[in-house]
Amino acid sequence: MRIWTIHPKYLDAKGLVALWRETLLAQKVLRGLTKGYTNHPQLQRFKELSDPVGAVADYLRIVQQEAVNRGYNFDAGRIVQESWGGMIQETEGQVLYEWQHFLRKTQTRTPDHYEAIKEVPMPELHPMFELIDGEIRDWERV
Repeated sequence: MRIWTIHPKYLDAKGLVALWRETLLAQKVLRGLTKGYTNHPQLQRFKELSDPVGAVADYLRIVQQEAVNRGYNFDAGRIVQESWGGMIQETEGQVLYEWQHFLRKTQTRTPDHYEAIKEVPMPELHPMFELIDGEIRDWERV
């Protein structure tokens, strides 16, 4: 499971579909509807919030909108009605780690897409994240 801090506009088609599916799974986990993945490190930053389910729903709405912008049909009805409405602070080190990880995946999976984004030094973030100074998060599997 990978819930990217980077804006979904950077994701290739396979990456966007994977993000949608994995974040829907995260929503299910946070609602207590599955026994698996309950301690997955990618959920840590959501679990720390006052409304984890609402926050994941807000995250999913942005992913779903990116899909619509590309002409894909991601069912918005799968997103719970809750909304958190806040911002999550994320460190520069974490974002840069994710960006490099994503570039490596993309270089292999979709080389043309990689060529189009490889020169971006610092990607724009998913709109619910704000950048702060700091290193890679302790919960990240490096």
